[in-house]
Amino acid sequence: MVIYRSISEIREKLRHPAVTIGNFDGVHLGHREIFRRVRELARETGGVSVVVTFVPHPLKVVSAHREVRLITTSREKEALIEGSGIDYLLEIPFDRAFAAVPAAEFVERVLVDAIGVERLVIGYDYAFGRGREGDVGLLRDLGKRFGYTVEELQPISDGSTVYSSTAVRRMVSAGDVAGASLVLGRHFAITGKVVHGHERGRGLGFPTANIETEKDLIPSAGVYAVKVCLGEQLLDGACNIGANPTFGNARLSIEVFLLDFDEDLYGREITLFFIERLRGEKRFAGLGELKDAIAADVVRCREILKDARPVESESGGDWDCAARPETGRPV
Repeated sequence: MVIYRSISEIREKLRHPAVTIGNFDGVHLGHREIFRRVRELARETGGVSVVVTFVPHPLKVVSAHREVRLITTSREKEALIEGSGIDYLLEIPFDRAFAAVPAAEFVERVLVDAIGVERLVIGYDYAFGRGREGDVGLLRDLGKRFGYTVEELQPISDGSTVYSSTAVRRMVSAGDVAGASLVLGRHFAITGKVVHGHERGRGLGFPTANIETEKDLIPSAGVYAVKVCLGEQLLDGACNIGANPTFGNARLSIEVFLLDFDEDLYGREITLFFIERLRGEKRFAGLGELKDAIAADVVRCREILKDARPVESESGGDWDCAARPETGRPV
């Protein structure tokens, strides 16, 4: 996949491009259906598939007063879009000046003059441009003027939940990682670097790796069964997210105990795939009670993870840690 990080990097119009525009946070099953349709349209004309998105997410700019926890980092989103078989990705730097650009000007300057759009696919609820004036009606009117077609895809759902980034954020924030996986079409994951922590786990007989991550969206406090990519290895783990109330900590931490593993991890990058939530965070009366609870959590994690595989690809295939371990990209 070719990535353009600004409009000016596109030197000439692309070959019979089929294009979609959106934020695509999470690259969930609804997004993947849009990408599938874009690829299909591109094949019909011997053209290329193009995704246009924005960095940072527009809500980070126009709704700075409101906290927005993104499902994917920029690196993850790029990798997932590439894994969806897209030929070109245009990431437009988004700021307040760009937010003020009229939708019609955006279409003419970016989609028509720079890319040369011939076919455009958008999601059912997508709007863009100044004041979100760029809706499907405007796009179709402009399509008649500039000679491109517009296709609006209807909502994708499982019959009860419409696949959306908002739904994923709500589920993950509530700790429902199993539910979120059904909307994402893969297991929710966090990639981060192992850093030094309080090292209390080692004293309890369960040495944990403390994870520092750029991820905005973190599952709610509790204990989770996770699969872990470490280099080319796929390991089982028990992950605790929270402030360790038994010890009176104030800062949220992400710690993972790797089952049947005892190597130095400091400074290494690992990816956690959240398979299932075991329980919420709890304050224990003493270290003995805490140790017993951790031991029970580990037993339960072994049961859950025995036959589980992390899913992280458009086709729903298993994750291969050896594929591209330096980026954690899907295969």
